[in-house]
Amino acid sequence: MSSPSSTKYLTGFFALNRNTSILLAALVSMGFAEELWMRFLPKYLESLGAAVWAIGLFDAIKTWIGAVYAYPGGVISDRWGLRKALSFFTLLSLAGYISLLVSPHWAWVLLSAFLFLSWTSFSLPATFSLVGSSLAAIQHAMGVGVQSTLKRIPIILGPITGGLLIDRFGIIRGTRFGVIAAIALACVTVSIQWQIQDAPGTRSPAGRFSFWQSVRSFSPALRRLLLSDVLIRFCERIPYAWVILYAM
Repeated sequence: MSSPSSTKYLTGFFALNRNTSILLAALVSMGFAEELWMRFLPKYLESLGAAVWAIGLFDAIKTWIGAVYAYPGGVISDRWGLRKALSFFTLLSLAGYISLLVSPHWAWVLLSAFLFLSWTSFSLPATFSLVGSSLAAIQHAMGVGVQSTLKRIPIILGPITGGLLIDRFGIIRGTRFGVIAAIALACVTVSIQWQIQDAPGTRSPAGRFSFWQSVRSFSPALRRLLLSDVLIRFCERIPYAWVILYAM
């Protein structure tokens, strides 16, 4: 058995405390809830009779949600506190899972996507805020690194498990069994997230939120970081644009 001193060293080295450990457990649980069936959803839509353009529309909705939902997720997290916000985001996805499970038509699946795709984007600001408020400044990088590493476990194992379900029960029944498991995992995640302790001063005072006011409040270093990230992502896609133009 490991001694208390070695356990304390490991938890300190990996930036683990009560809140960050709860956050990691919630991320892994919700990660499995999504990855059990999410990768197979285009095939599920096709099995329900969706046309190719509808499957493309689903991917467009997914991209749009990833771009838009993070900002209101940050506002809600600042207003309500991290525990209530994360639990609320999980309940939104849970409602989407239930809607997806009972959906009789591919069009209803697309409407449900605005709920069951919401957790990742909505919760992103809250997860980083929780790491920042729960750890000392010198541990922020390790906290984010451990979180990013463990989030990959469901991405690796979830599709394999979901694929086994589909191989055993078929695309429609297998996907729905995966959604049933996701509903159970989302319920577990809510119970886990409710154990988070909000740090004092993590809620913003009541008032009107403005996007540009938030941007102006960024430090110069953060602005440079965001600008460099945008430029890097743009440069990454230039080769793809040339390939498309060449193919045309």
